[in-house]
Amino acid sequence: MEHPSEVFVSNYGSFLGKKSERLVLKENGQTVLEVPFYELQNIIIETSGASISTDCIKECMQRGIPISFLSSTGKPYATIISPHLTGTVVTRRAQYEAFKDKRGVQMVKLFVEGKLKNQVNTLKYFAKYRKSADKELFNNVQSVIDKIETTAQELKEITGNCINDVRGQIMSAEGRAGNLYWQGIKLLTAGKIDFPGREHAGAADPMNSLLNYGYGILYGKVEKCLILAGLDPYAGFLHVDRSGKESLVYDFVEEFRQPVVDRVVVAMINKGIPIEMEDGQLSQKTRRDLAERIKERLDTAERFQGKKYRLQTIIQMQARRIATHLRGEARYKPYVSGW
Repeated sequence: MEHPSEVFVSNYGSFLGKKSERLVLKENGQTVLEVPFYELQNIIIETSGASISTDCIKECMQRGIPISFLSSTGKPYATIISPHLTGTVVTRRAQYEAFKDKRGVQMVKLFVEGKLKNQVNTLKYFAKYRKSADKELFNNVQSVIDKIETTAQELKEITGNCINDVRGQIMSAEGRAGNLYWQGIKLLTAGKIDFPGREHAGAADPMNSLLNYGYGILYGKVEKCLILAGLDPYAGFLHVDRSGKESLVYDFVEEFRQPVVDRVVVAMINKGIPIEMEDGQLSQKTRRDLAERIKERLDTAERFQGKKYRLQTIIQMQARRIATHLRGEARYKPYVSGW
């Protein structure tokens, strides 16, 4: 029998416990799932009405299985991770020191470069199916792509001795490219959904709700990978440090938003998958559907550095490459998805 590598808990009254070498999920006192701990990679708890036993937590920590907690909108508010998975002191010292020198500038430029290239390739991926069917739409999207690529060229001209010197310039280029990208997404989903434009916290429309919830799931994946690579998820470069803000998670996630989440969400919209809303939020059914599709996407093999790897493996590989880049052992190259 095949077991899930990720357990998603969303029903009120759910209980997670340990039975021998297996995780047990109960709902209303009835066992609905048993999974061997050795097969588990992650546990996500989305409901405020769940409980978990301490022996289950201990087993997860000993096996390096993170337990993530999401709000109903997909925003992570806590993660339990073993303190023994925090990597080396050398890596974190290099990370903190890089904030004050050119390594930090270079790191951010590479993150943003990857993001913009993936924005372009996501638009190309969906536009290629319209080249014959709707030439005008194809040309309009191509015009957006051209403008993003022009904006991306500005990154090469930005130089500085530390990230504080150039943050404004980089964020300006990133922001302008982002506005163009969402214009392209709006063109590609026109007639399928009413997309008012990109909105973050508090968005109540279906499209932004899907994106925000999907990104919430991705944040948890990225955080785990950074910690396993020995990095501090709170010490970023582009995103300003603030208590409780996982700045490096927000930096690193940029090159994976489009290939992991945006591809899934736009495909759902264009295929006419029902998006159910309840009280301004995604219904539990839609949240589960989206979570499953993102999991499938992360399990998809993509070509990277001449070979094929699952996307979730690529994220972990890239996290380790951040560490080696900051330690001065190898240059980081952003992941760019195919189209």
